[in-house]
Amino acid sequence: MIFSRAIVASAVTVLAISCSGFVPSTTTTSTTRHTSSSSSRTTPLYAIAALAKRAKQADLKKYAEDGIDDSVMAVYKEMKAAMANVDLSDQSPGPLQQALTKRKGTVTVIAEFKRKNSEAENGYINTDIFAPELLSPIFREYGAAACAVMADERMGGCTYDDLAAMVEEQRRAQNEVPGPIPVINNDLIIDELQVARTAAMGCVACVISLEICGDETTSTLLQAAKAANVEAIVSVSSAEDAQKAVDLGARLISVIHVDGVDDKVKVVQDLVVPEGQKVCTIANILARNNKQLKEIEEAWELRDKGFNSVWIGEALYKSGADFSEHPGAIIRSMKSKSSVKWASPKASSGRGEGAREYLGDILM
Repeated sequence: MIFSRAIVASAVTVLAISCSGFVPSTTTTSTTRHTSSSSSRTTPLYAIAALAKRAKQADLKKYAEDGIDDSVMAVYKEMKAAMANVDLSDQSPGPLQQALTKRKGTVTVIAEFKRKNSEAENGYINTDIFAPELLSPIFREYGAAACAVMADERMGGCTYDDLAAMVEEQRRAQNEVPGPIPVINNDLIIDELQVARTAAMGCVACVISLEICGDETTSTLLQAAKAANVEAIVSVSSAEDAQKAVDLGARLISVIHVDGVDDKVKVVQDLVVPEGQKVCTIANILARNNKQLKEIEEAWELRDKGFNSVWIGEALYKSGADFSEHPGAIIRSMKSKSSVKWASPKASSGRGEGAREYLGDILM
C-alpha cells in the first residue's frame, strides 16, 4: 500500500510541496552559502550543481505526489522522532567505516555501478555484460569493501530499481564466503526523505555533497542519517569544506572533483579531528581518457599517502570484459600491495606476487 496524495499533502505533516519545488516542512533550504572556499561557488561546476539540485527537487516533488511507500514513511517518522536526541560530537565507527578502514599500508575499494559512462562510445556501459545483478557478486568476490550505485538517473543512468537489485543480491550472499558487502546510495541527497528511503531499502550509507547542500542542510542530513542508522559520506572538494564537514559531524570524507594525488592529499592532510574520534578518508579516482590503467597506480599512490579508501566508477568499465582488465581485475589490482616503482598496474596476481607485496610493505 502507498500513501495517497491527500495524506501526503495534509494529514501527514512531513512534506511541503510548493510551486517552487519540494522542501521538507521542518527544514529551511538555505539560500546563503557558507563562507569557506567561497571562490569555488562561482565556478561553472557550482552552476551545474545548482541546476542538478533544482532538478532533484522536482523529482522529489513528483515522488511525494505519486505516493510514498509505507516502509519509507515508517522509517521517516521514526527518524524524525529520534533526531532530537542525536549527538554527532561523539560517534563510534559504523559498519561501513570499519569496512573501509584497515591497517596502515593498505587501501580498500568502493566499486560504483552506473549505467552512464563518459568513456563509452555511446555514453552508456554494456548492461548485457555489466548488469547490477552480475556486477554485484563480482564486486564482492574480487575484494571490494563496499559497492555504490549512482542512483541519480541524470548523472548515472541508474534508478532505485538498480539500487534495490544490488541490495538484494548482496542480501542473498548472507551465508556465503565472502559474505555481503555494504551498499551505498549515491543519489543526489538533498532531503531527509531520501535518507529514510535509503534506510528502508537496506542501504548502509548515503552520500551528501557539502558543495550542493551547504552547511545547514548538511548538518540536518547528518542528524537524519544518524537517527535512521545510516552512515553518511560527505563529499568535498577543498580543505576548507573537508574541515567544515568534520566540524558538522561527518566521519567519512570523500574527496571529489579533484585531479592528481597531491591535490587530493591537500584536501585532507591538515584535518583537525575531535579528540577520540576517527575520520575515514576516501579519494574519488577520476577516469582518464585513455585505454591505459593509470588509475590503478593512482590508487597505490593514494594508499601510500594515507588515504583509507578509493572510490572507483567509470574506470572499472574502460576495458569492457577483457580478462585481465575487467572490473574485478581492476579492483583486485588496486588492493594489491604492489610498489608503484616496481610493479605493473595490471599485475594483480601471478608468480612473484608475494615478493611484490613484501616489497610494497617495506617501501611505505
